[in-house]
Amino acid sequence: MPFLLIGLSACEYAKSFLTIDQGDAEDPYFISGTKEEQDKLKTYFTLLASEAGSPSTEGLSTVRPKPEARPEVRDSREQFTLVREIANSYVRMKEYSKLINFLSSRVHQNQDDFYAPYYLFMIAYAYQQMDAYPMAALYFDMIVKNYHDLTVMGKSIHLACLNQLIVLVDNPLQREWYYEELISRFLDQIDPGPSYFMLGQACEGTGAWNNAIKAYAQYLPYAGSNVPGFPNADNYAKQLVDFNNSAKDWTFENLNNLVNAVKNALDNGLSNRLWQYHAKVNFFTRTWEQEDAGEAGVAGHVDFDLSDFMRGNRIRYAETLDLSSTANEAYLRTWGWSQYISTWYLYFRKIYFPLDPEIHGRWEWAGIYYGEKF
Repeated sequence: MPFLLIGLSACEYAKSFLTIDQGDAEDPYFISGTKEEQDKLKTYFTLLASEAGSPSTEGLSTVRPKPEARPEVRDSREQFTLVREIANSYVRMKEYSKLINFLSSRVHQNQDDFYAPYYLFMIAYAYQQMDAYPMAALYFDMIVKNYHDLTVMGKSIHLACLNQLIVLVDNPLQREWYYEELISRFLDQIDPGPSYFMLGQACEGTGAWNNAIKAYAQYLPYAGSNVPGFPNADNYAKQLVDFNNSAKDWTFENLNNLVNAVKNALDNGLSNRLWQYHAKVNFFTRTWEQEDAGEAGVAGHVDFDLSDFMRGNRIRYAETLDLSSTANEAYLRTWGWSQYISTWYLYFRKIYFPLDPEIHGRWEWAGIYYGEKF
C-alpha cells in the first residue's frame, strides 16, 4: 500500500518528520551499514549525547494542543537536526526496525517531548514500509487521539494521520470518527465531496441512519465529485435523500398486493389508478440497452399520462412474474402499449430503508423497462 504524503515526496517527508533518541555511539546494534555510514552514525550519536538541549521550536507550531497536557519544548534545534540525520541514515539503509527501536525509546524516556508526535508518526511510517499495516494504523490512531497536533512546512501531522487511517482501517465505527474529524477540522484542506459521501457510508455501517442521510445531503452540493469505488455516488446519495424526504405513501406491504393492484388497474383500463401506484421519487424509465450500458435513463419524477398509451388498447400481462425475479426485485411483462414499443416490463423492488422500520421491507413499483428482455 503506497504511503500517502502531505505535500512532500516520500523521502522528503520521512526526513522532515524523523527524530531519534540519544544512543550509544559504540552500540553495535545501532551502528550499521558501510564503513562510511558507521562513521557518520558514531559522529552523530556523539554530538547528540553532548547537546545540552536548549528549548527551541523554530519552524514548528502546535495546532489545537490539549490545555491540560501542553508539552514542554525541551529539544534544541541542533538536537533535532542531528536526530534527523541519524534517522535519514536508517531510512536510506531501510533499517526500519532500528528506526522503530530508537524512536520508541525516545518517546518512552521523554513522554512529554514536544516532538513525540513526530516520533510516533515515523514509527507508523516505518511499520508501513514493513507491510505491518495494523501496527501502522495503531500508531496513527494514537497520535490523533492522544497527542497535540504539529505542523511542518504548513502541513498538519493529524491531517496526515487521518488520511492514512481512512485507507488502513475498515471498521465502520472508527471510520465514522475519522471522517468526522477530517470534516470538522480540515474541511478547507480536503475534497469535501468524497469525505461527506464516505462519512455516509461509515454511518450506514454503524446503523446511524439519521447521520448517514445528513451526510449524503451534505454531499449533494458536491455532486460530480470523484468518489473512488463509487461511480454512482450521485444517484445513490440523491435517491436516499429524496426517498427520506418523501411521503412514501405509494408503497405496498408485500409484492403480491402490489402486483395484484397493478393487474386489477390494467384489467379495468384505469390509467389514473395505475399511475397512483408508481414511486413518486426515484422512478425510472429506460430501455434494456440503457441498463446494459449503465445509463440511468429518466429518473426522479416521471411526468407522463398513461391514458395516452392505454386509450383504445387492451394491455395484457403475463400470469406470472418473469423468471429473473428474485426475493428483492421482480419484473412483470406487459404488452399492447404502443405500436412503436408494445412490450413494457414493470419493475418492482423491495425497499431498503432501515431508518424507518415501517417502510423497510415494503414494495414499490420503481420503474419501466421498454422492449423485450434480452
